Amino acid sequence: MVSDLLNDTSGLLTIRDWLRWTYSRFNEDPSLFYGHGTDNSWDETLHLVLQALNLPWDYDSAYFDSRLTDSERQQLTALVQRRIREHIPTAYLLNQAWFYGMPFYVDERVLVPRSPIAELIEKGFEPWLGGQTVDRVLDLCCGSGCIGIACSQAFPEAQVDLVDISEDALEVAHINIDRFELWDRVRTVQSDMFLSLKTMEDRPRYQLIVSNPPYVDAEDMADLPDEYLHEPALGLEAGNDGLDFARTILTNAAEFLDENGLLVVEVGNSEWALQEAYPEVPFTWVEFEHGGHGVFVLTAEECRRYRDRFGDSH
Repeated sequence: MVSDLLNDTSGLLTIRDWLRWTYSRFNEDPSLFYGHGTDNSWDETLHLVLQALNLPWDYDSAYFDSRLTDSERQQLTALVQRRIREHIPTAYLLNQAWFYGMPFYVDERVLVPRSPIAELIEKGFEPWLGGQTVDRVLDLCCGSGCIGIACSQAFPEAQVDLVDISEDALEVAHINIDRFELWDRVRTVQSDMFLSLKTMEDRPRYQLIVSNPPYVDAEDMADLPDEYLHEPALGLEAGNDGLDFARTILTNAAEFLDENGLLVVEVGNSEWALQEAYPEVPFTWVEFEHGGHGVFVLTAEECRRYRDRFGDSH
């Protein structure tokens, strides 16, 4: 029956019609998962319909009775069908995801931006930065480049390095650097974590290192909803306990931080594994006003003090 309803769009003429119909179709399918920018079927409906029609989020509902063209109706039909039948995240269907109030290009070469770190960027990483000037930022495991590019807006005088091992991911980051015309301040570096940075003649030092690395443990990888299977596994899986990349970051960060620099890392559900692994380390866990968890802050001094505890890593 759901399949029949997905093909029956002949009576859908207005934006309001399409919002109602899409919302109904999403609600009919309990297997759909919302975790790529929304957490419910209504917000997902608004994301898909309004963005597909190139309309703003605050589009006046008084105009919801505007009629769609035939081509717009065909486009929406195809998008909704693919969202339901193939469980493709809306951001991939539209090649667009919003982060820090900015529209980033995304496709299946990168994870869909959804990190709560956006809230920290909005606050200038205060109070942890203590008002210090930020001249250089590292976005490690950058994917689409959304975190680093957002930091370039929060710190308009800073140079930003976007680092990722994936050539595919860096190609997407290039699209976003182009989109926001930031080549004068933002560059990409292909590197397995810090390795390429270590070989640079003029080894960089950063006031701010921010990372949203892979952090999904083996158990969670085995239970991921279908929507997440469209994302590159390289950006998700992080060993049995989800800490493979976090350990590397913790071991090496002090080497690349300014004396008063700051390390900010998202480890998501692996937060508890990290605390169990290093109970003596005073991680500061950020409390977010708009949802999210599993992001810690360490000062450069703390990274230096506990470096030997983190073990050897590349």
